[in-house]
Amino acid sequence: MRTRPASGTNARAPNRAPRRSPNTNARRSPRSHRLVGALIGLLTAGVALGVAQLAAGFVGGAAAPIVAVGETVVDATPEWLKNFAIRAFGSNDKLVLLIGIGVVLGVAAAALGAVCVRRPMAGVIGLLCLGGLGIIASLTRPAGGVADAIPSIAATAAGLIAYVGLRSAAGFSPVAWPAPGRRAAGTSSPRARPRAPAPDSRTGGLDRRRFLLAGVAAAAVAGASSLAGRYLIRRSIAAASRADVRIPTPTDIAPLPPRGANLGIGGLGPFITPNDRFYRVDTALFVPAVDAGDWRLRVHGMVDRDLTISYAELLDRPLIERDITLTCVSNPVGGPYAGNARWIGARLKDLLDEAGVRPGANQIVSRSTDGFTVGTPTAVALDGRDSMLAVAMNGQPLPLEHGFPVRMIVPGLYGYVSATKWIVDIELTTFAAFSAYWVRRGWSQQAPIKTESRIDTPASLATVPAGEVPVAGVAWAQHRGIERVEVRVDDGEWMPADLAAQDTVDTWRQWVYRWPATRGRHSLSVRATDDTGATQTPVESDPPPNGATGDHTIVVTVA
Repeated sequence: MRTRPASGTNARAPNRAPRRSPNTNARRSPRSHRLVGALIGLLTAGVALGVAQLAAGFVGGAAAPIVAVGETVVDATPEWLKNFAIRAFGSNDKLVLLIGIGVVLGVAAAALGAVCVRRPMAGVIGLLCLGGLGIIASLTRPAGGVADAIPSIAATAAGLIAYVGLRSAAGFSPVAWPAPGRRAAGTSSPRARPRAPAPDSRTGGLDRRRFLLAGVAAAAVAGASSLAGRYLIRRSIAAASRADVRIPTPTDIAPLPPRGANLGIGGLGPFITPNDRFYRVDTALFVPAVDAGDWRLRVHGMVDRDLTISYAELLDRPLIERDITLTCVSNPVGGPYAGNARWIGARLKDLLDEAGVRPGANQIVSRSTDGFTVGTPTAVALDGRDSMLAVAMNGQPLPLEHGFPVRMIVPGLYGYVSATKWIVDIELTTFAAFSAYWVRRGWSQQAPIKTESRIDTPASLATVPAGEVPVAGVAWAQHRGIERVEVRVDDGEWMPADLAAQDTVDTWRQWVYRWPATRGRHSLSVRATDDTGATQTPVESDPPPNGATGDHTIVVTVA
């Protein structure tokens, strides 16, 4: 038989939690709360600086608060201290200053975050003060304008949002925004306001999992916005650098394309492809932004002497101007990844002769600023064709998307073995010693461009009127030239097309076939024959491992 415990015994009711002092957790773990507060301060500062960097990417790099403050500090620094910094750190003196400012901000943010565990308004005041400092520094710069304050304003707003959100995730008391003309309950003086309580685990205060997720999100925002801002700033600097470039007049100027090189047929693209319509295929997620003033090209490896040249030194070399058609190996039959432009650059052979290529160096490995590698046969690059380090495209400095400040071009080879954009390094080596980026992924080491042709007009599946219909397009066989283009309607005979005037063997050639179209549904095919007498193969194959093959065929309806 069950009996009730006697009144006054020490027996404990089964569902009743032991009583604890309301401030047990606050007394037991004040250090952990301060550590969480310091982390909140650091994350808040990271978000604020990252957003400021991102905003500065749109407004201008000099508007970044840390840069504006740094420049203000430099201006206010005594001359003797500037001279000491230059002697001690050399050209890195500005970098050391920015790192120092960042360290001071980090320490201040952590300390302020720890204080804000019990004084949440101190964090708000601190953010407003730092934001105000950035605004003042931006506006008081010699070239400062109203727009330069935007990064500091954005940083302050983002910091406040992050601060409030992280405090909430940690279980800290919310920020109590003071109401004008009101005092805290139970106080007789503004100085008698109570401190905010620390989080209490008994009441679900410090939620580690929730705070961890919020902290990771804040760190991601800080990192992503900072990286994006840095990229935008570098791109702005690179664009300004490009705008300042003046390409010298080439010592070897290309003649104008001959009359009749451009047929001027509707639907057929121009003989020279405009820069903004030129295809772009590369592995860069973001277009590399390179300042021409900082650009250097190193030539090394199996050479008699290493060379390093600047952009200005490259422009001082004899320059050539040439019309050259480029083609990507990924281009499907009839695809758009081919374009013709007028390039200006320094001869690659002259530079390599100056370095002295050693016997056995059968591969030129060129590297882009983003680490991409290209392997070019040395013999092909030096066989007399117009291989160059290009600096201009259609009369303008290279667009950023097409390799500014310098790219390599070797006529007659697919781009993945010849056309390195944003080039910064050339190494003479062997094919046995090194496999370039796409070769390691199964593409061929040797990749001369195949003889190909395509139909540009009429478009596939188009409806055209009966009568004479111009069927037109382009054909290419770089460094061999195009001798003949033929068109076949349905399963009929191959009929010769009229060729436009040939510019050089390194450019594509337009063609047109005047088709007497009859009503019905028809297929149209094209094939080209190069100057060696080789006709493109009708056997269809995909681009891997060294270029697509097959006759380009479309279907049209004649109404």
